[in-house]
Amino acid sequence: MSRFPSAPAVAESTPADSPAEPPDLPVTTVPPDPFVGARAGYWKQALSSPPVWDSSAPNLLAELVRAEYGPHGARRTRPAVATPSDLVLARLRRRLREGGVPPPQECVRLLTGCDHAVAAVFDVWPDVVRRHGRTQAASALRRSLHGAHSPRTTALALDLAEATGLRPLRRHELLPLCAADEREIRHAARRLLSAHDTAFPADDTAFRAHGRAGEPEDMYERLLGEALRAAPSHLADAVGLRPGLFIAQSMLMGHLDRPGEGMSGGLSVLLGSLGDALARSDHVAGVLTVVTACVPELEADPALLRRRDAGHWVLRIPVDSPHPVGAEEMGRHREAMAWWATRLFRSFGRPIDVLHVRYADDGSLALAEAARRAGLGLVFTATPDPHRQVTERHDVAHPDAAALRQDLHRVFIADRLVDRADRVVGIAGGGQGATELLRHFPQLAARGRAGTLSAPPEGIAPYRPSADRSPRREPLLDTIDAAVSAHPAERPAVLLSVGRLHPVKQQDLLVRAWIDSGCHQESLLVIVGGSPRPTDPLERAMRARMDQAVASCGEARERLLFLPALPNSEVRMLERSLASPARRFRARYVCPSAKEEFGLAVLEAMEAGLLVAGPLRGGVPTYLVDGLNGILMDTSSASTLGDGLRRLIQVDDDHARSMAARAQHLVRSTYSSTAMAQALARHYTAVTDRVRRNTL
Repeated sequence: MSRFPSAPAVAESTPADSPAEPPDLPVTTVPPDPFVGARAGYWKQALSSPPVWDSSAPNLLAELVRAEYGPHGARRTRPAVATPSDLVLARLRRRLREGGVPPPQECVRLLTGCDHAVAAVFDVWPDVVRRHGRTQAASALRRSLHGAHSPRTTALALDLAEATGLRPLRRHELLPLCAADEREIRHAARRLLSAHDTAFPADDTAFRAHGRAGEPEDMYERLLGEALRAAPSHLADAVGLRPGLFIAQSMLMGHLDRPGEGMSGGLSVLLGSLGDALARSDHVAGVLTVVTACVPELEADPALLRRRDAGHWVLRIPVDSPHPVGAEEMGRHREAMAWWATRLFRSFGRPIDVLHVRYADDGSLALAEAARRAGLGLVFTATPDPHRQVTERHDVAHPDAAALRQDLHRVFIADRLVDRADRVVGIAGGGQGATELLRHFPQLAARGRAGTLSAPPEGIAPYRPSADRSPRREPLLDTIDAAVSAHPAERPAVLLSVGRLHPVKQQDLLVRAWIDSGCHQESLLVIVGGSPRPTDPLERAMRARMDQAVASCGEARERLLFLPALPNSEVRMLERSLASPARRFRARYVCPSAKEEFGLAVLEAMEAGLLVAGPLRGGVPTYLVDGLNGILMDTSSASTLGDGLRRLIQVDDDHARSMAARAQHLVRSTYSSTAMAQALARHYTAVTDRVRRNTL
């Protein structure tokens, strides 16, 4: 059954030049979501009734949800598919949500389990030490460190000790671990030694007697050694600040300056322009955008701080990985990232006032813990992702068990970030942003925080043409013009789609829909995104699926242009060039994503003057009204997406100009990064005032 909402209704009095009434979009009665219902019942925000699952038993999702959210006192039944470890983890999460604090011995035992369990221990460990005492916690860690466990378990125990100032080992016991062959052990041991030893060894030769000495293996180890031996104020002189708020915002996946490549998407464009706008705001001293840097990136550039714009700096958190880390890998680096972030947050000579995190993942949890240690206020942008898709994805006969466990882990991380945050904000949703947030985060209402919710509208920076024309602009346009000239249609449409190559962006579905619907007979498809030499497995898989889609259709293959990711300034320049009425083709923009939380790329295309089509699901209907200033599409299948493409192509020129003009006016008058910066600055000021009052 389709779970897509109906398109927003168009106002009764539409302008005279509006197009004819669009065809009916899918309107269905969405059944109650059992996952949403279980969470609402847990926080007593709905009548408690057993969730009704679509999939027949055995049902892994139902068993895990029952263990984590089921009513107290309910009779436990023997699970058919959930493992004992699944149930232990589900009950641990439930206990933490209720404010329970397990004893240190139980936490230490969980270090040998899956990384999702370790994340829960990482989150609760400071409370464990406060509740049960330093002596008991140190004793539990000491027993773990003297046991025969894996390098990962040893490193985790050392990191827990460092995070809470415990000394489970004497110096002579710790030094051999500082010389261990395993990187994660020796790094964690040295972090712990540095925390307690005022005479940290000046170089690695001090560890020679314990088995390992010599030069650091790479730039990560060199930077770690410098950080361990230096006072934490070595970055202070690099930043000169005026009076006002000092704000940090995080973007831990992808590259800030290379949107469309690998894991870099609209967030990199948003945070770049937002940070610049915040830095220009009254009462803001400066902005740090916090990113990660893997070992090869550190080898190429070891600087941890660089100036992006006036008052806006990029702070790089070193990550001991041979490649940029994705969300599923972030948990392996959580403890080290928290250590690095804490140390760097304290290195600016004056306190950072507030940190804003936006993703429910282990990296955000690490930074939230660093904010707690360093005394920063915390703002969290909560989104119902993956909440709104959990039932749809996993209430099936044969779910992907690993993906299900990862989604439930992300839901738990989001709950912990909500619990830690001084303020929770959402993403604007056409007046429904806060309402949808309360539906998926019922604890906000249960704890009386619903009144403080808001969903500041996102926005884009004003377009500023470059003084020098990009050397790639004319060749790009020449390539498109040549393909248009070769097209047999008298005046073909050019369909432009921009975004990182990722399953949620559905470029492969777009290509199939374009061919199956016959739209390739009257249009050219231009896809911009991806690295020139892709190493990301998701990118490579997406390219392979697109190649497969056109393999059997020679005509389509000749009319599909695939361009690697362009800098945002060049994308916006290209969109303006394509929108020019002087060109001999009709240009349209299409966003085929399964969902967009907001859709900055769509806004940019609207601002450039292109007629756009975007997905029904997510945040695009916030500003795009079907048939009035654009087209909404059901992107759940190639068939429905193809229907949307045909509608987009068939809009005549006059109506297209009218719709595009309305869209352009809306974006320019409402959705600016400056307005977003001003709204967020008010939140940051309120959080900072509250934190300061609480520390008096």
